Amino acid sequence: MSITQHQSEAGSATEPNGKPKSSFGTGRSELIVVAVLYAVAISLTIGTATMHVQGKSSPGPQFFPILVCIVLYLAATLLAIQILRRPNVPDNTIHPGHGQFSPDMLHDLGHLGKEEDAAYDAMPSPAQGKTWKTYSDWRTVGLLLGSVIAFVALLEPLGWIISAAALFWLVAYALGSRRRIFDIGVGLLFSAIIQLAFGAALGLSLPSGFIGAIL
Repeated sequence: MSITQHQSEAGSATEPNGKPKSSFGTGRSELIVVAVLYAVAISLTIGTATMHVQGKSSPGPQFFPILVCIVLYLAATLLAIQILRRPNVPDNTIHPGHGQFSPDMLHDLGHLGKEEDAAYDAMPSPAQGKTWKTYSDWRTVGLLLGSVIAFVALLEPLGWIISAAALFWLVAYALGSRRRIFDIGVGLLFSAIIQLAFGAALGLSLPSGFIGAIL
């Protein structure tokens, strides 16, 4: 095999600018979230349609699940359109230079000294095959998943208000918030409002837990 043939075969997997060709799934991994949203929406739709409703109260217990289904379908559709139109492809190239910013300004804004600037400029170029490493934040994913599991397990014994407030605080903590008192207060406020909305507007009672047993 000649050098020209080898280069043509190797170049078939790259774009004209030298970057590797991307497949349809590149940058579209968020479609998994879309699939989950559609699955939840379909499951909730089936449950709402087969719900055995006693009486003819208005708006009735099916009103709120229908609204949730509409929101889920709409959110999943809009998210799918956004992902298909603009895939989130990570930029793995190393960008040399610092634009219009001087080293002194970078030092003042980002605590970067001249040593760091020199180390940055000395980094290998993309032509040498070096790229930035990307990773998944499994710690945040684990905290979010654990929060949902704990919410489901503690909903009955603790009741809606406490378990929903705890879920709000844990999700806020997993996403980077460190204002514990503020987050707990906001969680209690929203969980209490939702409890009242279900009871007053829909005539439904969420699990009250040990608080209901005491009262």
